[in-house]
This record gives sequence, structure tokens and C-alpha cells, in this order.
Amino acid sequence: MKYLIVPFFFLCSIAHAQYWQQKVEYKIDVALDASVHRYTGKESIVYYNNSPDEISELYFHLYNNAFQPGSAMDIRSRTIADPDPRVGNRISELSPQDQGYLHVKSITVNGEKVSAEEMETILRIQLSKPIAANSKSVISLDFEGQAPAQIRRSGVNNAEGIDFSMSQWYPKLCEYDRKGWHPNPYIGREFYGVWGNFEVNITLPKKYIVGATGILQNPNEIGYGYADDVSKVKLPAGDQLTWKFKANQVHDFVWAADPDYAHDQIKTTDGIVLHFLYQKEPEFESIWKDAQPLIAKGFQYLSDHFGKYPYPIYSFIQGGDGGMEYPMATLITGRRKLPSLVGVSLHEAAHAWYQGMLATNESLYAWMDEGFTSFASAEAMSAVFANRQPNDHSQALAGYLDIAQSEDEEPLTTHADHFSTNYAYNMAAYSKGETYLAQLKYIVGRSAFDKGLKRYFDTWKFKHPDPDDFLHCMELESHMVLDWYNEYFVATTKKIDYAISALASGPKNTVVTLQRKGKMIMPVDVEVTYKDGRFATYTIPLDLMRASKPSDGYQGEWKALPAWNWVSSTYALSIPGLASEIESIIIDPEKEMADSDRSNNMVAPAAGIQLLLQNN
Repeated sequence: MKYLIVPFFFLCSIAHAQYWQQKVEYKIDVALDASVHRYTGKESIVYYNNSPDEISELYFHLYNNAFQPGSAMDIRSRTIADPDPRVGNRISELSPQDQGYLHVKSITVNGEKVSAEEMETILRIQLSKPIAANSKSVISLDFEGQAPAQIRRSGVNNAEGIDFSMSQWYPKLCEYDRKGWHPNPYIGREFYGVWGNFEVNITLPKKYIVGATGILQNPNEIGYGYADDVSKVKLPAGDQLTWKFKANQVHDFVWAADPDYAHDQIKTTDGIVLHFLYQKEPEFESIWKDAQPLIAKGFQYLSDHFGKYPYPIYSFIQGGDGGMEYPMATLITGRRKLPSLVGVSLHEAAHAWYQGMLATNESLYAWMDEGFTSFASAEAMSAVFANRQPNDHSQALAGYLDIAQSEDEEPLTTHADHFSTNYAYNMAAYSKGETYLAQLKYIVGRSAFDKGLKRYFDTWKFKHPDPDDFLHCMELESHMVLDWYNEYFVATTKKIDYAISALASGPKNTVVTLQRKGKMIMPVDVEVTYKDGRFATYTIPLDLMRASKPSDGYQGEWKALPAWNWVSSTYALSIPGLASEIESIIIDPEKEMADSDRSNNMVAPAAGIQLLLQNN
């Protein structure tokens, strides 16, 4: 499908008209019995059916039910060839008191009791009266849960001694979009949720300090570093505290609690308040302190370069099993060296853009979150640490090329739950996803690429975009046709391999024969360096692009050549000068293209290093 170049305001109107969004308003009251890590709650949901469809059933996620022996997550972990070492066979060995569960005890829809079928991590409700298009319904339910021993993301007593990492803890309405319901069973992959507003009241013993999604509404009843003025803090009577949080325009809610948290705050230059909740440990406390201004600098970089962060706060909370993103907050392990702590923090913070606000369906397009996030956080880290190479995505490229040269690669169109191995999933979602962006920058040029990223965010935030939506924004900024890129790099595992196969030296020029040896088509940049120090770059667009990229301030001679027809495997490049005057000829000198064999990318005629020299 080809896209028309249309004005930006018209694109926005199309986006709003095409991609309606369901909306939900949660009010949750939950009480924790910390001694047995069980909790009970009441949940009231106003569900806005903004779709053109009549809805006859509802689906909820019950994630904690995955942490029981014999669950799909347990079986998947024990039968996949390369299980996540954090999970392994641990679920199968959980005692009843360490298992997780989440059960809905009663439920009404618009005041009418309804029956529900629990199917492990999914609850299905058949409605006696369908929810009409463009109407709303009120869903009320009572639930009880048990937080599992911390294995994957959520749970009790993680490896660093955090008491409660409470993610995926409440009955969460599944998303219904233009492709229908998405009640994916939980096997440990990522998430997809309905945009909405949350009011969450958490009651637990006074000794606990809580970090969470959203803004604390009663700081002067809490203290613990949340109150503006400690003299105004007045704790209520009794041995319990109720923490009241609100978060608007988010699709999930996370919280964590521990009695030993320190709580610091720092602001970005834009005034975003960053909260840090971590355990005071002699070896790591100073690292957390030193990390905070660096993280603030990186967070500001993300907001400046990938779209303005719209919320007033973000919280970095020690907990979980590594690093996991949630709206306005992340759970991260904290016993790290400084670069590692800053790195994991900025990676999870970058998820606020691609998982939190753009929020593609990660089951279908995990690479659009993990890969784009990895790209953004790598760039932020280069801005924070002066000793890092700017815009360095070589590690991702190396990971992608490693699997591309094996038999294990699967296309990016593979559903996240259905990759044959965790290795294939990780390389696709993270390495190939990051490489996808780095290579697209090579195709369209840095200026159009940077503008395209911001256009993508501004156009599609809070709308669950898909790959075509992203690529359309890049087409509008670059004035190129780019559908071929997704057709090859996303939908297939075809490899890139371009080579210099021959030289023909004439009286005044040298003809270089370029060859496409791999099955994936690409535009090609060729840099020529002469013995006298001059250098020039020739950019050869792919004919399907219908345009060439600009020089973007390139310092040497820059020349756009006629397009390479995609059906041809060779291209004749004529460059001025005898071969003996040329120091080197290199395909893709900046190594931005995911070329699977770089050994054939360069010749050095003056040094006698060449594939073939013909005199004519």
C-alpha cells in the first residue's frame, strides 16, 4: 500500500477518526495483610465503549494466577529450550503459601449480578445485556489476592529484600480495539491496556513506605518524604495508613512497599519531579545519590528529543527482578554500579514514551516498545556520559547480526508469546528493534528521522499505533516511500549483504561494480577517500524510495546518484580519478546498515588491496 503525502492537520484528523480508543475509570480500595501477603479489594470501573461495536462479553486479566504449579507460565518455562533463569522451574515448586492468586468474588454490571468464568489468568464475563456502541457501563467487583514469592516482576521479598513489588496485582480490564479483544494469557511477556484514570487507595501497616504510579493525594497524612513541609504532617490514629493515589491517562498502576525505603526527590529542568525510593545500604546509597542528577539529565534529554513528557512526576522504585516499566513509575533492582543504575533507570524511563504513552500492543509488536526504547535510552546515555560514543547502537547491531547468521531468527511479525526461544524473542524485540530505528536513520537521514520521531509521538500518543502508523510519519517527514522497509525487515528474515565486486580503471575515472549478494534491498552510501586527503560520499537511493536523502551537513563532497533498481543485483558506480589515486572505497563507512558480511565492503586500490582491477 502506498501513502499519500498529506498535511499534518489532516493526518491528525484521520488518526482521531480511525483509531477510536476505549476509556476506563478505576476506583480501587485495597487492604494488605502483610503478615500473609494477602489482600482484599473493591473495584469500581466506568467503562466507556467508544467503539462502533456492541460488546457482549468482557475480559479481565488475573495475572497472579500464573504463579501456580501447572500454569501456562510454569509449563512454558519448563518446556522452552532456554527458560528465563529467573523463572526456570521455580513456579512448579511453590508451596501454597508462596503461590500467587487473584480471584474475583462477585461482580455486577450496571447493578446486575453477572457470572464469570475464570480461565487461569483470564476472566470471561458473558453479558446478559450488551454494552451499546458509544455508551458507558459501570462494573463493580470484589476481589482477593495473594502476592507470590517474587519470581518474575511481581511478588514478595525480592532478591534485594524489598517486601512488596505489586505489579499486575488487580483485576485489569483487557483492551478492546479495532482488532477486537486481546485477552492474552500471561506467560511472562509484556502488556496491553485501556487508557483511563485511576484512583487507588492502599491501606497497609504504618511502617511501610510506598512508591507508586500517580500523585499522592494525602501527603500530609503520610510524610515519608512526600509532604512539602514536615511540620504539617499529622499521622492518623491506629496502626494502619491509607495511601491515596491518582493517575490520569494511564493504562496500568504499580506500587511497591518496604519499611526501609529512603525517599529522595529531584526535578528536571522542565520541572518534572523524579522520585527515588531505595534501601539505604552502605555500599549503594552513595551510588543512588550520585545517579539522581545524571538520571534527571537523561530524562530531560528524552523529553526534548522524543516528545514532551506530559505528566508531573516519575518514580524510580527499587523492587522487582531487574527492570520493568509501568506508567509514571518503574521497578528496578538497585544493587548496581553507577553506569548500570543510570542505564537501567533511563531504559525503563524511556519506556514511558513507547510503552507508557504510545503503547503499541506489545504482544504483536514488542519490537516497537523494547527496540525503540533501547534506541532512545542508548542516545540518552550518550548525552549523559561524555565518554560514550554518540548515537552508538553497535551493540544492538551485533546482537541482531549474531542471530541473523544462525537458524534461530524469527520475523518481527511473530506474536511475542509464540517465539520458539527466549533468545529469538529477545534478539527480535531488543536488538533488531533498535537496529530497525538506527538503520532507518541511515535510510532517510538524521534530520528527517529526528523530526519523524517527534511527529510519531505527537500524532499517535495515547492511540496504540502499529508499524504502518510509525512508518507513515517517517514518510511524511522524509518525502520518501518506505513500505518496502517493513515488508523486508519486519516481515521476513532476509539478510543484507552488499559488496564491491570489481574495479575497472579508465583514463580519467574508476568504475566500481557494486553487488547485492543478500536478499534484502537497501539504499547504499559509498565513501571514496583519495590519497591527497579529499573524500566524497555517493548516496545511491533504492528506486522504490522515489527520493534521495539529503547530505544533512556532511562535511565532504556529497552526491546523490541515480537510483538502484531493486530487481538488479549490480550497480556501476563511476567515480573521478584513477584507481592508483584512491586510498579506499567503502560501502556504509559509518556501519549503520545491518550488513551481514562487511569483509567485502572495502577496497584500497592504492595499497593493492582489491578484489579485481581491470585496465581498459
